[in-house]
Amino acid sequence: MESMGTLKRSNYCNDLNQTHIGQEVTLMGWVLRRRDHGGVIFIDLRDRYGLTQVVFNPELNAEVHAKAHGLRSEWVIAVRGRVSGRPDGMVNSKLATGEIEILVDELRILNRSKTPPFPLDEDVEVSENLRLKYRYIDLRRPQMAEALVKRHQACQAIRTFLNDLNFLEIETPVLTRSTPEGARDYLVPSRVNAGRFYALPQSPQLFKQLLMVAGMDRYYQIVKCFRDEDLRADRQPEFTQIDMEMSFITEEEIIEVAEGMINRLFQATLNLEVAPPFPRITYREAMDRFGTDRPDTRFGLELTSLTEVVKDCSFKVFKTVVEKGGMVKSINAKGCADFSRKDLDDLTSYVANFGAKGLAWVKMKENGEWQSPIAKFFTEEERKAMAATLGAETGDLLFFVADTPAVVHAALAELRLELARRLGFMPAGSFNFIWVTDFPLVEYDQEAKRFTAVHHPFTAPREEDLELLESDPGKALSRAYDLVLNGTEIGGGSIRIHQMELQEKIFLALGITPEEAREKFDFLLQALELGAPPHGGLAFGLDRLMMILCGRESIRDVIAFPKTQKAGCPMTDAPASVARKQLTELSLRPDWKED
Repeated sequence: MESMGTLKRSNYCNDLNQTHIGQEVTLMGWVLRRRDHGGVIFIDLRDRYGLTQVVFNPELNAEVHAKAHGLRSEWVIAVRGRVSGRPDGMVNSKLATGEIEILVDELRILNRSKTPPFPLDEDVEVSENLRLKYRYIDLRRPQMAEALVKRHQACQAIRTFLNDLNFLEIETPVLTRSTPEGARDYLVPSRVNAGRFYALPQSPQLFKQLLMVAGMDRYYQIVKCFRDEDLRADRQPEFTQIDMEMSFITEEEIIEVAEGMINRLFQATLNLEVAPPFPRITYREAMDRFGTDRPDTRFGLELTSLTEVVKDCSFKVFKTVVEKGGMVKSINAKGCADFSRKDLDDLTSYVANFGAKGLAWVKMKENGEWQSPIAKFFTEEERKAMAATLGAETGDLLFFVADTPAVVHAALAELRLELARRLGFMPAGSFNFIWVTDFPLVEYDQEAKRFTAVHHPFTAPREEDLELLESDPGKALSRAYDLVLNGTEIGGGSIRIHQMELQEKIFLALGITPEEAREKFDFLLQALELGAPPHGGLAFGLDRLMMILCGRESIRDVIAFPKTQKAGCPMTDAPASVARKQLTELSLRPDWKED
């Protein structure tokens, strides 16, 4: 092995072009691939910035050429040589440095490498566990490095944008106390306070509100948050949030700042204008039209209610559901009457995963004729009324679900997405934003037999709904707002409660006694009594946002060192057992086992 010595890198591996021909340069990086063409050895040299072809010719330097025979994939080398134009017919137009090559005069082998656990020079299928075990190898692949570069660009754009608007970047504690915020906390035992625990923050919610009480006026932070919850493609036990809070502010002003920041982020990473203002839709309209509060608006396939149309029909399934207070809704898949019976059976099985007991369907034939197992249960007038409500035409395929509103919306929302995937209605590189507003303030938890906050207990209700807090809190709407991108909630926030009297009313509506409130939130409640200004804010999930922006299917592909779906790290083997002494120092039982 050799050292760099006085050799100094002069250029990166994507810098050079025809303007550099004749110059002496020094490049350093990894051997991506090696090719021996009749005695001349070609190496594709890679660093973070790109590739450069370097050439070892025995006629130019026999000693260096002989040394190059030993080079293998992922060896770390330094080369010094002259830039030369590639011969006619050998230009690689797909490569930034494809017009030139380096004729090597000096080669230094800085480090050797074992055979990598998977190839880096091809877009090959590699198991995720293997990629995560050797994540430092995985990150050498251009598509992975590109995601981290874009993430860096996004963070820099965010900071610049918010700094220019007089925001202060302020850090908040990572070791704090456990508060009820929806998901399980990660707990950290205290050695110096035996039997007591810190919690890792699920968000900086309470601290950013306290910063507004402190007069900081405009705060932001790109911050790590922690939730001990079941994982999926867009969840991690630790995730990154773009967090912000503002004083003396309205919903309109917050939304304007958020839209400007998102536009700046897309300009910085994709050189793309996303053209604020973004469309808005109420929560109720989103549920009625799409069955979900995070609608993908890149395509139609909207839900249509048929409850009133079929309430008196003779089809027992529909009629019984309506009589019991349920609903019947439909999706018109335009031009899809050619779906096979297998397609229909597969879709029926698919919606069963979301609670649907069945999926009725109708293929629209010529002259309004129905092809369907349920056609015989409807009169001609009923069929015409349903077709008119759905705008059904020859060649259309109609789907129906009848059940409780929750089941109907869940099943048809997912059916809508599955149809869009099958029909190619989700084009890569399209970005549809939509704000969802006017969420319910609370929802009833049947298991707990009480109301719970839809967002969090510090969300302000609409002023016109204040009188409902005591009489009918389930009907009160909040001053909350979510931003949805391509069917994924990327962020949201609300105007907060800043008056103690109103906060107490909300706690009572949620079944939280004054004693319980003081026990869990005493420091915040004291702050509300000491001149808290009107304030509000929002937070964006940086990981989810980058996943969509980079066209990936999982947030693990845009995080440097993510966890698996079982919250583990194959590379470091975390979480891991610890020494008995460490447990006893923390006043924990070393022999503890779940009963």
